[in-house]
Amino acid sequence: MNTNPEMLDFVKAMSDADRLRIIGLLTQRRASRADIVTKLNLPLREVVNHLAFLEFVGAISQKEDVYELNSDKLSTLARANFEKERPSYIPAPELDDTSKKILKSYLSADGSIKQIPNQPAKLQVILNYLVQAFAPDTNYTEKEVNQILRRFHEDTAALRRYLVDSKLLGREGDCSRYWRIK
Repeated sequence: MNTNPEMLDFVKAMSDADRLRIIGLLTQRRASRADIVTKLNLPLREVVNHLAFLEFVGAISQKEDVYELNSDKLSTLARANFEKERPSYIPAPELDDTSKKILKSYLSADGSIKQIPNQPAKLQVILNYLVQAFAPDTNYTEKEVNQILRRFHEDTAALRRYLVDSKLLGREGDCSRYWRIK
């Protein structure tokens, strides 16, 4: 497992409410241990421990028993660890620009649907994407259709209905058999 100790320390430093209160105080002004104890009504031992950890991760620095926020270090840590680009869905290159944009908006990086769109034009792009999961000239049971659709979204009934209503999937009247039309 690839771990980043600096990132873990940063997250740990920012995950404690009292440490965040100390940082909040130091954003307003420099302060001594006694000032922090008085202002935040915390026990001295806890303040000493929190200050030591914040100093260890580089969030604060101490000069002549007075602590101040190291905002440059905080900015650097935050930027380095949280600015990374998030993975996103990459649509097929042969699609038109509008379809690509809709797919990027509504699909997660793994191709699952974040949210089923309400607008008919956007929904049609999503349905055209979904129907590709079904092989032509193959019959499917309702259970098989649901298994395929569940990979994309939990509301399989709605997706199945939309695919049938948009004439992308055909079905027998008794719902015993489904097939891809296009």
